[in-house]
Amino acid sequence: MQLFINLELQRFLIFSILITALVFTVLYFVLKKLGKQTNNILPLNIAERVRIPLALLLVSLLLRVDKVAHNVQEVFSSATINHISTVLLIISLIWLAIIAVKVFKGRILRNYDISNSNNIKARKIYTQFNILERVIIFVLVLMGIGIVLMSFESIRAMGVTMLSTAGIAGIIIGFAAQKALGTLMAGIQIAFTQPIRIDDVVIVEGEWGRIEEITLTYVVVNIWDKRRLVVPTTYFIEQPFENWTRNSSDLLGTVFIYTDYNIPFDELRKELTHLLEKSPLWDHKVNVLQVTDSTANAVEIRALMSAKDSPTAFDLRVYVRENLITFIQKNYPQSFSKTRVVMKGSESKKHAVEEFPDVSSYQK
Repeated sequence: MQLFINLELQRFLIFSILITALVFTVLYFVLKKLGKQTNNILPLNIAERVRIPLALLLVSLLLRVDKVAHNVQEVFSSATINHISTVLLIISLIWLAIIAVKVFKGRILRNYDISNSNNIKARKIYTQFNILERVIIFVLVLMGIGIVLMSFESIRAMGVTMLSTAGIAGIIIGFAAQKALGTLMAGIQIAFTQPIRIDDVVIVEGEWGRIEEITLTYVVVNIWDKRRLVVPTTYFIEQPFENWTRNSSDLLGTVFIYTDYNIPFDELRKELTHLLEKSPLWDHKVNVLQVTDSTANAVEIRALMSAKDSPTAFDLRVYVRENLITFIQKNYPQSFSKTRVVMKGSESKKHAVEEFPDVSSYQK
């Protein structure tokens, strides 16, 4: 009779495992089909992403079936089975929650294209969701570890025992982790106040670059020469820095040229307009040429132009500088800045030497 009961339980166990495997296969197939539909909220690889946590969830539910648990108790104790089932259930649910957060973030960010030239709003949303995703995942993992540990009776009793010293320990840990917590809070503050966003053009520590990654504790700046500058998040809260794309990505570029006083400014102004009109780098907004300073030997000419973003503005400045210098070389070579020396006649040589003691050094 006992043998018959054991055989029946074993058959039920095998049957339950087969049913669980069948349910897993059906759910996996359905998720894979749903992921292939482009108009669906689920991503394409959702079946692969939930495969392991889904299997853990089904196994934990299987262990909670009375007959299955009774059969497994021949190998493991009841408390061990309950702990295994609880741990698997918590891990699977936390894992699925993390996947849900990532899917939700991907669904939202799919509506924003960060590669557009006017991508201020997209960069704002990307920055917020990237940091909030890390915060939520951190909280979920921490909560899952806490629930798993509290499911064990011995650890829960130990926690009650240590509760009396928790105040002193908390103060010590607080002082030790003050800087780390400050960095963590700075990352959360950046997510909401957004002094920087993903793909912002910034000047940090004298380096020009773009914000490549923002985490809870550090920011990665992609420098123009492909170096990476890793800066703690507290830097962007406590230190001044330049953000060239804070409100808009368009930028003014300047070119300074130093020439002689006899340069025809109107002709140079016409040439600047001609150069800008035939260049695709110019956004047709700002075109100014002004004399901004003068010295004893030269005048300072500033050409001001606009472009859609900072890399384009840099290329436009280089283009204008090269072509304006070429224009002066071809048409007004005598108008480059020079040093003047007044040479007096032989009858006034004595006075010339007295007025210019070093004039003899310029005579050939």
